[in-house]
Amino acid sequence: MPTNERPRVAIVTGGSRGIGRAVAERLAEDGHHVVIAYAQNDQEAQDTVHGIERRGGVALAVRADVADPDAAQALFGTAEDTWGGVDVVVNAAGIMILKPLAEYDLDDFDRLIRVNVRGTFLIDQQAARHVRPGGAIINLSTSVLGLALPTYGPYGASKGAVEAMTRVLARELRGRDVTVNAVAPGPTTTDLFLYGKDDATIDRLAKMNPMERLGTPDDVARVVSFLAGPGRWINGQVVRVNGGMV
Repeated sequence: MPTNERPRVAIVTGGSRGIGRAVAERLAEDGHHVVIAYAQNDQEAQDTVHGIERRGGVALAVRADVADPDAAQALFGTAEDTWGGVDVVVNAAGIMILKPLAEYDLDDFDRLIRVNVRGTFLIDQQAARHVRPGGAIINLSTSVLGLALPTYGPYGASKGAVEAMTRVLARELRGRDVTVNAVAPGPTTTDLFLYGKDDATIDRLAKMNPMERLGTPDDVARVVSFLAGPGRWINGQVVRVNGGMV
């Protein structure tokens, strides 16, 4: 990035692990100054920051509950106070609780909706207020919406809400030169996906796409990087990143 240009600033929620971490690292490589928002694990967040810094990037970690309106507002305030503004927002924070609908605990359902829907809403709301012209807002959905797999009902419902907000927000920001898209990964090698699955289940899911492998966080991060940078003519879309699964 030329030294006479201001740095682009990115906020990545859920940026300390899994897909969020890969996205934070990739955006830092692209020249963004990255704010890594995380929920709990201080060590993972600092490890991510130090890894970015070792590769010549710029990052800081901010502990924030994305579903708390004051925390969401403070997160954007930190980015603006530190680096002068916000250009890219990636909503990678999320949880996944899988059970058949008839057996689903209401407390689990409320927790899932709080993080995946309310959290995305609050971060998107702040992004709509703060992202500078030429910027991008990128939400994380899931390819399971097209598969309708058993046990994924509430999780899929939460991501259906994310996709609806994505499409509507893109139209609400008419004239702002800010794109809004969602990326919908298929099965990806993260702790979130692998937790509780045996080898046979993982192998079966890996072979559901024509590439016959699981995705990696880097596969997803490359698409986010494109949408955050050169992909300016893609707007109001959901990009399925799943090797051709659906």
